[in-house]
Amino acid sequence: MKKEFRIEKDFLGEKEIEKDAYYGIQTLRASENFDITHTSLSLFPTFIKSIAKVKKACALTNYELGDLTIIQKDAIIQACNEIIDGKYHDQFIVDPIQGGAGTSTNMNANEVIANRALEILGEARSTYEIIHPNNHINMSQSTNDVYPTAIKITLHELIYKLKDSLRYLRDSFDEKAIEFKDVLKMGRTQLQDAVPMTLGQEFKTYAVMVNEDINRLKDCQTLLKEVNLGATAIGTGINTKAKYQRRVISNLREVTGVDYISAGDLIEATQDTGVFVHISGVLKRVAIKISKVCNDLRLLSSGPRAGLNEINLPKMQPGSSIMPGKVNPVIPEVVNQVAFEVIGADTTISIACEGGQLQLNVFEPLVAYKLFTSINIMRRSFHTLADKCIKGITANEDVCMENILNSVTIVTCLNPILGYEKSSALAKEALATNKRIYDIILEQELFTKEELDKLLHPKNMVTNYQG
Repeated sequence: MKKEFRIEKDFLGEKEIEKDAYYGIQTLRASENFDITHTSLSLFPTFIKSIAKVKKACALTNYELGDLTIIQKDAIIQACNEIIDGKYHDQFIVDPIQGGAGTSTNMNANEVIANRALEILGEARSTYEIIHPNNHINMSQSTNDVYPTAIKITLHELIYKLKDSLRYLRDSFDEKAIEFKDVLKMGRTQLQDAVPMTLGQEFKTYAVMVNEDINRLKDCQTLLKEVNLGATAIGTGINTKAKYQRRVISNLREVTGVDYISAGDLIEATQDTGVFVHISGVLKRVAIKISKVCNDLRLLSSGPRAGLNEINLPKMQPGSSIMPGKVNPVIPEVVNQVAFEVIGADTTISIACEGGQLQLNVFEPLVAYKLFTSINIMRRSFHTLADKCIKGITANEDVCMENILNSVTIVTCLNPILGYEKSSALAKEALATNKRIYDIILEQELFTKEELDKLLHPKNMVTNYQG
């Protein structure tokens, strides 16, 4: 079926636009110029909805100030609401990585909203004398305040989802901590035997680590509530009325249900990307800590015959194309790789934020792309880790106990009684003779069997036994 086109013009010339497309000439130019990721803004529906929320708040404000008619306002608000409800996202076709500090994204939204509003009014697309992408949809705005505000709204919402995934992971660790509360095992420092603990204590630690980062993400959400909407080009508020800036923030709160506030200095806020650096750092912190946990899971399950073999991970798939029967810890491995990606993204974000010049940072599209991507892959990986690994872990209790009994480091609890030198001598003899500390102490008649059993009972060591 032959495609039909309409003609749109800008100061660079004319272009044919598919007749039924809601986007216009500036969007088409951007899609032709920036084929970088082979994806589009539709990859990030929360971001598209956030831009529509900003445009809605601006339209309400412009109407209140007498700069839009009620007919224009109603059509624009309806178009924005439809996008917020998930419609027309396929019309957001520009690549998320783009030159121009986000102008292509802003114009993509302006054109889609304008043409949908025209359709609502019964007008043909591109009849911009009635509702214009710049004159009406972008009224009292600049990419430089719309775009970072939409990024912050998006991050605020995405962090809720990330916190939910972390709570789910935390609860999975907590459940295992309860299940393994009586499983005694050897604790290790520097990969060497240390002192006994329970497997439950080990898993409880992971739950606590995760919970700490949930709290750090809450702090990030507070920082994201300060926006520069109303700043327009560089923060001076050019092309806005005196009452616009205060009213648009009030309308943004109403539209989003979040208590956003205006930045104290809009010129500073327009060029400062410090909040994105901070959030990226927190994401890196989360990723590093979860990756460390995955390293532990791989070590604790290593073997099974020639490794630690203290826990069993769920068997998810055959692990080798050449070694029959081999099963690999594929779930922790994939989460490790997600962490590496997030750590790399943090470096990218740091360089992009440092690269800002004077009154604007033109690299915010890359910052947004990396932040959104990091949160999305982390969220999915944490659910994967919980469902396909943590919940199915079982303990090899006999292996754990045998490791304790064979370890020379349980002599540590005798330090207060025998002294460090004597305890070291006992450990040295145990290693040289391949005997258990327990048997050597009885041979040397340092304690009676009853006394020794009381002193070296692993449960007493775990619960801070004082004698």
